[in-house]
Amino acid sequence: MENDEFYMIRCLELAKLGKLEVAPNPMVGCVIVYNGEIVAEGYHKKFGGPHAEVNAFAQLSDLVPLHLCDIYVNLEPCSHYGKTPPCSDLIIAKKPKRVIIGMLDPNHKVAGKGIKKLMEAGINVSMGTLELECKLLNKKFIKAHTTLLPYVTLKWAETKNGFMARAKYDSSHAKISDPKNDPFVHQLRGTHQSILVGAATVNKDNPRLDVRHAKGSSPIKIVLSATLSLDLSKDLFKEGKTLVYNQLKSEIIDKYELIKLEHFSLLNILKDLAARDIHSVLVEGGPLVLDSFISQKLWDEAIIIKSSAEWTDGIKAPWLGIPSYEEIISNNDTIKYFKPA
Repeated sequence: MENDEFYMIRCLELAKLGKLEVAPNPMVGCVIVYNGEIVAEGYHKKFGGPHAEVNAFAQLSDLVPLHLCDIYVNLEPCSHYGKTPPCSDLIIAKKPKRVIIGMLDPNHKVAGKGIKKLMEAGINVSMGTLELECKLLNKKFIKAHTTLLPYVTLKWAETKNGFMARAKYDSSHAKISDPKNDPFVHQLRGTHQSILVGAATVNKDNPRLDVRHAKGSSPIKIVLSATLSLDLSKDLFKEGKTLVYNQLKSEIIDKYELIKLEHFSLLNILKDLAARDIHSVLVEGGPLVLDSFISQKLWDEAIIIKSSAEWTDGIKAPWLGIPSYEEIISNNDTIKYFKPA
């Protein structure tokens, strides 16, 4: 129904407002409609806080006859006790006329149980309104719960002729992308739970890997160093949480944690991250780390910032071998988006 799609679009708009604060939870918006008008709306604002349905009901006037209302939500209402009570129980208690849901919750704790509860309570339930759009919004959440692996985004900058670093490191010439695009990069970091690099990037570039030029929390930092060949005085170990995957030892030291893996591999690292409720990883490593993700087909999206600069030599950037699905001109760069073939 066209009206259902109209109100579901509003749910998605609301849900996006929580994108920087709700992970590892999904982004959810809720709209309550009476007589063709939106009378209340809400969204999940922060991890651990009230869900979208709770916030929407809190806005609703006591004068509105709930039994004549339609409730729209982009994700199946939860049916289990977690940090908050089940939203399906709340909806049942309110006795609305109809509940319109965008998609099933992929979390095995819910996965149809919320809808079943509603239907068994005699509530008219409609499923699948703008389902593709709903799935796209929460693609990271879906990936984590359906594969037990986080959503992996590869990101790097390269020159017009395909170099991503100098052959001999020189900090004065390390920057490739236009500095005016730094807010974009930091915004990208803010929408991922973690950011991953190898030991060489830490030792040579001394990156902070935080969010400074955009809104959002800084991601958890992930460093790969099988032999722990790391300079622990570098900046990223001074602020925020850092996980260092290695083959030697497990230990918690101040703001970073050493995690020993008997079988040191990207797949096992990703499995461990997912088990820690880290649902998204932004890979900003060097060519060896990036090539490893690409060759092992352990990526979901790639974002390449193509500079207008040209170098005569240097270290070549990875080659995806596929066309981009979107390109955006931004300042002096072209930002290209890729999906695996």
